[in-house]
Amino acid sequence: MDGIIFDVDGTLWDSVEVVAESWNLAIKENSDLEPNLNREILQGLFGKTMDEIAAGVFPNLDPDSRRKLMDICFDYENRYLETHPGVYYEGVMDTLKELALEYPLFIVSNCQCGYIEVMMKDAGMEPYIKDFLCFGQTQTSKDQTILKLMEKNNLKSPVYVGDTQGDADSCKKAGIPFIFAEYGLGDVKENYPTIHSFSELKNILRELD
Repeated sequence: MDGIIFDVDGTLWDSVEVVAESWNLAIKENSDLEPNLNREILQGLFGKTMDEIAAGVFPNLDPDSRRKLMDICFDYENRYLETHPGVYYEGVMDTLKELALEYPLFIVSNCQCGYIEVMMKDAGMEPYIKDFLCFGQTQTSKDQTILKLMEKNNLKSPVYVGDTQGDADSCKKAGIPFIFAEYGLGDVKENYPTIHSFSELKNILRELD
């Protein structure tokens, strides 16, 4: 194992409610739509690509209008998170600090540009994360983004930690092992190595390494 790649939402933190607040504000100030987003609506969309989320949130808008309003929402979100951060799962920072002593750590997410940076800055995570890539940078599916990060950092046998079926499917396509963060926002169909809290990751990695 030459690296650990982390998902963000549902793995490192939970920002669903904060994102809903910021998007509702963006919708209210920049459209005639009803700002009615909440955790129930957004939770099922988190982990999908930005384009898929936009289609789910604004299904009745034409593609161009949908894209423009979604970009505004993402901009509001990044700025809102600077003062209203998500909730980090218990043990995230202590565990990352320990893991960074043994493994190079990375992040791959389907989020927009700027989102990962805001999270890392708020948590003081920058010293422990070697590199990251997101959909906003690559405009590709998560499996392709994972492969791009692997190529960029010369990774041959990393493991990915995520919380959704989409994460598991992406790992299968990318040809790398998947660890399921059961405490997160999603679920998976198959049996995978599973952690019920972030701090359990240390032990399960020793079993896999």
